[in-house]
Amino acid sequence: MPNGQSGRPPRFSLDSGKSGLVRQQRPPARAACQNPLVDRPDSPTTCTAPDGLTVLYDGACPLCRREIGVYRDLVPTQPLGFRDISDPAALLPADLPAGLTRSELLARFHVQHGDGRIESGARAFIALWERLPYWRWLARLGRLPGMASLMEIAYRGFLRVRPTLQRWAGQRG
Repeated sequence: MPNGQSGRPPRFSLDSGKSGLVRQQRPPARAACQNPLVDRPDSPTTCTAPDGLTVLYDGACPLCRREIGVYRDLVPTQPLGFRDISDPAALLPADLPAGLTRSELLARFHVQHGDGRIESGARAFIALWERLPYWRWLARLGRLPGMASLMEIAYRGFLRVRPTLQRWAGQRG
């Protein structure tokens, strides 16, 4: 892309102190999460910092790509990386978290903590939301007694309709 543009449309937000829209500039990724081989903002990254978190997502899923796009546009409070696990050529089996297959990772939402722990489903979303502005309130709600279990039930219900939603998202762009 010319002039270092990533090919993504510019992000805008309303500024309550001014009339009109203000362009939001994405800050550079934190050093603990940068992929030294690729410097594009949409490149795959893995967080190796002890407090880092890597989101393992299905880049072949239009619905998943849209959601990850929302998360990528926010400035995290702790190191955060994103890893597309859908392309077998880009991610070898040896690069997958120990004990999990690509199929298992693609079936549910997963995050990997800097210490190697894996979480999936509602607990993975809670771990991600804790690091993102505008989403932390939902993480706090999920940490209340019994809420993670209720969120997991809702997530499992979503997984049943996910294929239909994926087709719809794919048709819309």
